Amino acid sequence: MEHGFSILMFIFAAAILLYAALMAITKDYNILPTRATMSVKPKDEKAYMTQLAKVIALVAVVPALTGVAAYWNAIVAVFVFVIGLVAACWAGAKMMKGVE
Repeated sequence: MEHGFSILMFIFAAAILLYAALMAITKDYNILPTRATMSVKPKDEKAYMTQLAKVIALVAVVPALTGVAAYWNAIVAVFVFVIGLVAACWAGAKMMKGVE
């Protein structure tokens, strides 16, 4: 199986995107893990969940791009993953600043 890593990354990205869609549709604060609900107490839970769903969807793009890059070269895929994850986390932190 020559493209096993790419397929795994696409499945992983789809699972994360499905979780983000579930968060955006239900806007249920209890869908988060227990540790997260204990550490963050937002004033508006629905707005918080909508914004968090956007951030998680943004992070889900990184494994998808890694899967695309892995079709050509494994070393390029590693760089895409590391740089993409750092950029997505940085952008996600900026997106979450206004919601509390």
